Amino acid sequence: MDAKLALGVDVGGTKVAAGIVDREGNIVKSSRVPMNASGSAEEGLAAVTAAIDALFAENGAMQAQIQAIGVCAPGPLDPNTGVVINPPNVTCWRNFPLAAEIMKRYDVPVKIDNDANAAGLAEVLWGAGRGYRNVFYACIGTGIGTGIIFDGKIYHGRTGAAAEGGHVSIDYNGPLCGCGKRGCIEVLASGTAIGKRARAKVASHPARGAALLELARGKTDAVTSEMVGQACLAGDELARESLRETLELISVWLGNTVDLIEPDVLIIGGGVAAMLAPFFGEMSERLAVWCVNSRAREIPLLPAYYGANSGIAGGAAISQ
Repeated sequence: MDAKLALGVDVGGTKVAAGIVDREGNIVKSSRVPMNASGSAEEGLAAVTAAIDALFAENGAMQAQIQAIGVCAPGPLDPNTGVVINPPNVTCWRNFPLAAEIMKRYDVPVKIDNDANAAGLAEVLWGAGRGYRNVFYACIGTGIGTGIIFDGKIYHGRTGAAAEGGHVSIDYNGPLCGCGKRGCIEVLASGTAIGKRARAKVASHPARGAALLELARGKTDAVTSEMVGQACLAGDELARESLRETLELISVWLGNTVDLIEPDVLIIGGGVAAMLAPFFGEMSERLAVWCVNSRAREIPLLPAYYGANSGIAGGAAISQ
């Protein structure tokens, strides 16, 4: 970008966030509005435009400096045509030309991409991936999304469906994932999976799970991954055991990734990344066990620069 600004939009199942981003990747203004993901296509579009209009209403002088809009939209989608195809969590859009509809209203170029691709590009441009040529980015939260950036560009594959790293299976006899496959890393190591694993441990050994039960007010089914993180920081052994099992699963997955594409850096973002950050050094060491690449330890494993605002930054990044 030159001295002008970009506008990034992050569309989720319950909200739309928008932000004005400068050429250094700083989010200078932001807005947030509710999203009715199960309403009509027009209602979904109205939420996006409301978030953008709220920014312009308060920052009218900046509107003239906006040179492009980038939208992190739910997939599956086609980044080449700007069409949102059939996202399972945002059912209001089916083969919806989101980019074209936004362009009609604001008369600037509009691009869309999925959140992990876009967030990965933002990390390359302004965050932890600066200075690296080939980057693998993973956002580990409720689910797991990934992005692959080669030479500063998102790798989309033949049809735009590449880099679904969260649905790489590491156990074909494993639990059924929401995507229909078994043993995907998402169903084994996401925040959702961590909470489920911890609840099973607490149910089997209530005495060992006392710290988690206290956080959950005595209700085993109320234990969450966030509570596991809290209990682990406090030294609880069952919580630490749960995270170490997750660490091993992610190490297997990252080892496969290194063997497949050998990136210059591995970047991990999302809520689970914060819990696993104290174990990043250990995960780097485990890579040597789970891949054949004898120089795997040379690949840095870094926390993402952008946190909750990665979608806004990602939207701005893809708009260039």
